[in-house]
Amino acid sequence: MPIYEYLCQDCRRISSFLILNLQEQFVPVCRHCGSQALERILSRVHVRLSEETRLERLADPSQWSGVDENDPKSVAQVLKKMGQEMGEDFPGEVDQMVEEAMDTGGEEGGDAGLD
Repeated sequence: MPIYEYLCQDCRRISSFLILNLQEQFVPVCRHCGSQALERILSRVHVRLSEETRLERLADPSQWSGVDENDPKSVAQVLKKMGQEMGEDFPGEVDQMVEEAMDTGGEEGGDAGLD
């Protein structure tokens, strides 16, 4: 079954849609902002992994090599990777957290707002 991806011209985020019947008229609506100004894009290949496989990948010590826990950008990269592996989407939130940590010099208790 085809999954089509569309880029929203308003919020610039991508929405994916599973099309069950190609004969029916389909009008995509952005799942993030509700806009109908979407442009179909060439999709990347998606491989669905089991939760067990995703957790095994996260538990692999080689995934954590080179992570500097005192560098907000390094931690942000790890958080983004973890989110992608777990199927969570928090665009902007990690970047905002990094910016705040950089503004304060990462001095706020060392956790940079990671609650």
